[in-house]
Amino acid sequence: MEMKEKKSINYYMRSLHRDIGFFVIGLTIIYSISGIVLIYRDTDFLKHEKLVEKQLSPNIKESDLGMVLHLRNLEISKTEGDVVYFQNGTYNSKTGVVKYTSQELPSLLNRFIALHFSSSRNLVHWFSVTFGILLLFLAISSFWMFKPQTKLFHRGIYLASAGIICSIIILLL
Repeated sequence: MEMKEKKSINYYMRSLHRDIGFFVIGLTIIYSISGIVLIYRDTDFLKHEKLVEKQLSPNIKESDLGMVLHLRNLEISKTEGDVVYFQNGTYNSKTGVVKYTSQELPSLLNRFIALHFSSSRNLVHWFSVTFGILLLFLAISSFWMFKPQTKLFHRGIYLASAGIICSIIILLL
């Protein structure tokens, strides 16, 4: 009978690192694209115009209109009779009808971006938690890619240290 060779922890870590790395490629692409789009959320990058019509309660105070519509920095430009004018829209205080245009991302991108904002009450948060754990494993398991006495291992330690130092500097700015 032939004895099976006992595999080292390096073997298992490299195998897991490879397989998990391939698995998270799709997740990483989604997170990176939506993260880049989030950086430009204060611009019209990739957005298209959408007409919004809603029925609100009549007689909402002008000062509360932005909060009710979930529009930040809403500025009232003028009021004529029952009609309140604001950037890109109107609100009829007598009927409660509001009409305005908003800039929105394509719905698929909005769904990707929602992954960044999931709360623990939302079932989707398990996706984000799992992805974070897998990325943490990939980061840590990379130290098992090379034997500790090799130049590549030491280079990895230096690069990881540089990454940590850069992250701390960015957080302190």
